[in-house]
Amino acid sequence: MYVVKYSGPFGFIKPWTAVRDSETFSQQFLTPSMAEGIEKKLFPELLSEEGIKKIKQYRLNYCGIDIQQERTWAKGGFQFSKEKGVYKTNLGILKRGVMINPNLYLAFDNEKDAVIASSQTICLCRNEDLVFPEWTGKMDKSDFDKIEGFELIFTRGDSDFKVGHNRFNDAKEMFGELKVTGNPIRNYETFK
Repeated sequence: MYVVKYSGPFGFIKPWTAVRDSETFSQQFLTPSMAEGIEKKLFPELLSEEGIKKIKQYRLNYCGIDIQQERTWAKGGFQFSKEKGVYKTNLGILKRGVMINPNLYLAFDNEKDAVIASSQTICLCRNEDLVFPEWTGKMDKSDFDKIEGFELIFTRGDSDFKVGHNRFNDAKEMFGELKVTGNPIRNYETFK
C-alpha cells in the first residue's frame, strides 16, 4: 500500500452529538462521511460516485488536547436588550478541545493515487484546520498496522457504535468500531 502522511499545528473534528455543548473535545477518528468527503476533495472525479473508493485505511494520532475558547452568537446574528438597567446579549462562550499537532495517515492501493493526494492539503473537519502532506511512501500492511493511532473501522458488528448521519447517503445512520493501536497520543520526543 502507498501511504501519505499529513500533519498540521492543530485540528478539530466536531462530534455529531455536539450541537450546543458549551464544552466539546475533538473527536479522534474520521467517520465514513468525513473520509468520503476528504476523498472527494482529493479526487473530484469521484463527486458523482457514492462511497469510499480510494482510501483503504487511515490512522490519526496527535500530541495533546488544548482547550480554546470561542465567542459565538445565535443564528440570527448579534442582538442585545436592556432589562432593569442591565444589557443582555445572545453572545456565548464555547470551550473547544482541539488536537495539537495531529498526524493523519491515508493508505491507498496504488502510487498514482498517493502522488495525487500528496500534492494537496486537506482539512480534518473545519476549513481552518488544514493538514499538509509531509511524506509519501510504500508500506507493507503489517507496517501500516504498527502506526500508533485511532481508526474507525467502517463495519457493522457487535462492538460498533453510532457515529453520526452520512451526508452523502440520505442522512443514513453511520456505525463503526474504534480501533486503537499503541499510544495514539504522541509525546514530545515522538513529535516528528
